[in-house]
Amino acid sequence: MQGESGVWEMTWAADRRATFSYGAEVITGQLHIIWRRIGTHDIFRRP
Repeated sequence: MQGESGVWEMTWAADRRATFSYGAEVITGQLHIIWRRIGTHDIFRRP
């Protein structure tokens, strides 16, 4: 997301969005993703 360090966004359908960040490894060698908000475009009001 613009202006939010460490917060990323993704789109998977015309009206579906999600924001996420990366956390410390839980399983060695695998990324740990923290889902922050999932929903419509309205989620971008607050990361």
